[in-house]
Amino acid sequence: MNLSPDNLIYWQMGFFKLNATIVFTWGVMLVMVLGAKMVTRKLSTKMQRSRWQNLLEIIVTGINQQIEEVGLQHPHKYIGFLGTLFLFVALASLLTIVPGYEPPTGSLSTTAALAICVFVAVPLFGIEESGLGGYLRGYLKPTIIMLPFNIISEISRTLALAVRLFGNMMSGTMILAILLTITPFLFPIIMSALGLLTGMVQAYIFSILATVYIAAATRVRSEPVGNK
Repeated sequence: MNLSPDNLIYWQMGFFKLNATIVFTWGVMLVMVLGAKMVTRKLSTKMQRSRWQNLLEIIVTGINQQIEEVGLQHPHKYIGFLGTLFLFVALASLLTIVPGYEPPTGSLSTTAALAICVFVAVPLFGIEESGLGGYLRGYLKPTIIMLPFNIISEISRTLALAVRLFGNMMSGTMILAILLTITPFLFPIIMSALGLLTGMVQAYIFSILATVYIAAATRVRSEPVGNK
C-alpha cells in the first residue's frame, strides 16, 4: 500500500509523470459525470414523478436547508459548487473498496487544488453578491490598517483547509498501512470501514467550511450597504 498516490507512477517521460493521483482524480470525475447523467436522465417536471425523483428532491431540499442554516440566503446559487466538493471528497473515499484504487485525496496536490477552488470561489461569490467595490472595501474594515491582515487571513485560511483535509486523509491511510504490516487480517477490515466513515465526515466538514467562508464573504461585506 502506498501512503500517497503520488508515489505510484504509471508513465514518465522526462519531467512529466502520470501518477495515480492524476489517474484516479480523473477517474473519480468521470464516475461523477456518468453518475449524474444516469441519475438525472428520467427526471420529470410533471405532477406525477417517480419515487427516485422524489428521493432526489428530498435530498436536494435537505442540502439547501443546510446551506441556508449556515448563512447563505439563496442556497440554489451555491449548491452546484458546494455539492460537487462534497461528492468528490466523499466518492474519493467510498471508492477505496475497489481493489487497486488509491484515493486522490491522500495527495497534498489534490487537497491543495480543492482548497484553491474554495479560495477562488469565495471572492467570486462575494463580488457577485455585493459588487467588486463592495467586496474590496470589506478588506479595509474596520480601518485601512487591517488590509494586510485580512489578506493574510484569506491565504492562511485556504492553506489550513488544504492541510486539514490532507492530514485527516493521510492519517487514515498511514494507520491502515501500519495495521496491514502488524495484523494483516482482522484490523485492516475494521479500519477500512472506519476509513469510509471518516471520508464521509471529512467531505461534510470540508463542504461546510467552504459554505461558512462563502457566507462570510457574501454577508459581512454586504451588511454595511444594507444598513445605510
